[in-house]
Order: sequence, then C-alpha cells, then structure tokens
Amino acid sequence: MKILVIAILIAIAVGFYFRIAEEDIATGDKIIGIAVLTASFVLMPIFLVVRWRGKKLEDYTLSPENMKKMRDKGID
Repeated sequence: MKILVIAILIAIAVGFYFRIAEEDIATGDKIIGIAVLTASFVLMPIFLVVRWRGKKLEDYTLSPENMKKMRDKGID
C-alpha cells in the first residue's frame, strides 16, 4: 500500500512537471487524471479493507444494545 501511495504521488508530480516545465498540458492532465482515478478506485478500497480487517461492525452501529450501553454511561 505504501508503494502504491508513493507511485501515485510521483505520478501527480510528473503530471505537474509536464504541465509546467514541458508546457504539454494535455499529457500532464492525463497523467494527473490517471493518478487520481487510481487513488480513488484502487488505493481507497485497499485502504478500507486493511483498516476494517478484524473489527466487528456491531461495535459501530446503533443497535438497541449499544443504545442501552450509551444511556447507562450517560451519553445521549
């Protein structure tokens, strides 16, 4: 995941390099766009799977049991 983040950041930097230094705006926009799409549709799902692994979803939902626990603690 870290390698993918670094690759996306490098791709965005290369895209801005093409836009500014080479004055090839179309190519720079394509590189930046592909990097953003990769971050959205590849990196984000991988991140979500890694962060939610091993956690119980019931702990984060408002079930009647969790509402009762919150009332007992004084949290409304």
